[in-house]
This record gives sequence, structure tokens and C-alpha cells, in this order.
Amino acid sequence: MKTIIIFFTLICFVYGSRRYVDNGLHPLSDEMINQINSLGTTWKAGQNFDGVSLNAVKRLLGVPSRSNKASKRPLRYIHHRNTNDLPESFDSRTKWPNCTSLTTIRDQGNCGSCWVFSAIEAMSDRLCIHGSIDVLLSTQQMVTCYGDGCQGGWPESVYGIYQEEGIVSGGLYQGGGCSPYTLPPCEHHIKGPLPTCPDTYLPAPECKKECVAGYGKTWEQDKYYGQEPYAVGYDQKQIMKEIMTNGPVSADFTVYADFPNYKSGVYQRTTYDSLGGHAIKIIGWGTENGTDYWLVANSWNDYWGDKGYFKIRRGNNECGIEDDVVAGLPKL
Repeated sequence: MKTIIIFFTLICFVYGSRRYVDNGLHPLSDEMINQINSLGTTWKAGQNFDGVSLNAVKRLLGVPSRSNKASKRPLRYIHHRNTNDLPESFDSRTKWPNCTSLTTIRDQGNCGSCWVFSAIEAMSDRLCIHGSIDVLLSTQQMVTCYGDGCQGGWPESVYGIYQEEGIVSGGLYQGGGCSPYTLPPCEHHIKGPLPTCPDTYLPAPECKKECVAGYGKTWEQDKYYGQEPYAVGYDQKQIMKEIMTNGPVSADFTVYADFPNYKSGVYQRTTYDSLGGHAIKIIGWGTENGTDYWLVANSWNDYWGDKGYFKIRRGNNECGIEDDVVAGLPKL
């Protein structure tokens, strides 16, 4: 009996140590931001979405609910045997400084295409890391020609297309490559230099499997291919070893109502209210003021959060971020 009491005391301590904001606060309100900051947690909140509706924020979250996992592409798991050489911190941008994609924060625009961006960004990184090919692969191709585009999907699907059909080059809005992104960037957040995002989705562009005029290559000539995609084990050391060895990975997590207000520090949720699922790219890890974190690149342009990046608590599967880590190597 004494053992049981001690066990439940420990459980209450672990879960009771995290403090939560009051229910009923509007996620984007100053009241929510002030209360998050008053908790003295490991991160700071600030206004990222001034004048933007909550529905507009939810539209950026393009990963289906976890109850729909049966629709995901099945993947084999890999396992790294030696995880004893992991450094305390790691940043892919520092390890591979010649890769443009690693320092590029993309903007999915007014579209729930995070599932595409998460995969395409990591693919571009690894093409440079393993093949010394410094190119941005096309998010446009996947958004317009496969799946539900702006309505969401799984990063695994993008890796499957990479392996089976190939993906052409294509950068940011009006950028370079065979098929650059055609959905314009817009202000999801505070008032800035970009036009305000519309209240509804723009219609998905027509699928055109042809390079822009004057590019110099045909669609088929420009394709890059990947090897068989795989999933990485839930253990944080497995994820760390994979990033350090092969480059950034794709992942998804549940976005809670406080997350849109992230500004700095190591995020851990302070609310029970979820908004939806979101896919991102993990590029490294570290420890800040005693709290272990993942270093993550978002796709809401570099006006959001910490210049487009955020840190999230590592090792406790915060918001499910360690559940669905996927990756793949380029076929060279």
C-alpha cells in the first residue's frame, strides 16, 4: 500500500508541476498571452496573429486527426544501434552551412499545405547533405497535383511520390526552379509588409506538369528521386541520431490553443484545447535553462515566432511530436 501511495504521489507531482491557463480565453487574445507569461513557464508568448481570425489559423493546420492514422502510408522502422555519441546540442544549419534550404523559412500561404512543406524541406536538405545538390524541391507540384492539397494530408505521402514518381525543383513564391510556389505569401500574423491573408482559401492552382517558360529543362529531365521512406523510432536518441547522421526529419504534432502565440523559449503546452494537427521539420536539439528541446523550422514565414523557428520540449513526446517522425534518403 505504501508503494502505491508513493507511486501516485510521484504521478501527481509530475503532472501537477505543469500549470495551465484558464479555460474560455480566446487563443489569440492579449488575455491569453498575459496569462501564459504569468505562469512563469519555459517560454514567452506574444502577439503573432493580431487582427487574424482563429479560423484563419486553423486553416494552416493541414495534418488529419490522429484518429485517421489508418489512412497513412505504412512505413518500415529504422533503428540506429549506436546512440552513445550524441552531443548535448546540434544544429543542422551549423553542421551543413552550404545548404541553402537549411536556412530558408518557407511560407505555405493561405493553405493547409504544411504536410507538403514538412517533407519537401527535409528532402531538399538531404539532397544537399548527401548529394551536394543545393536545390529547393517543389512544394507546388505536391499541393496542386496530389492528395487534397490545401485541405491537408500526411508527410508520408510526399515521400512516397518522391520515391515513385520524382519531384522537380521549385522555390518560393515567384522563385526559381522548374515549378516554384504560386500561392502568394500573406500576413498570417501581426501587421507587416505582406498583404493580409484572405478569410477563405484561395482555389488550389491547376496541376501543370511542365516547367515554367524559359527554365531550360523539361519536367522529366528536372526530376529528383528518393529511396524508400522510413519511420524513426519514438525514442529521442533514435531521432537525434537520425538527424545528426542524415539530416533534418519531418514530424507532426498537435497544436494547442496557446502555440500560435509562441515567441521564444522552449514551448510546452499550457492549455487543454487543441486546434488541429501541424507538420514541421526538426533540424536539431539542445537544452535551455535546464529544459531539453527540439529545434524546429515552421512554414508560416519568418515573421512568426523566433524568425520562423521554435523550440519545443524534448523527451516527453510533447504534443505528440515524437510519435510520427519520418524521413528518406535521396536516390543519387
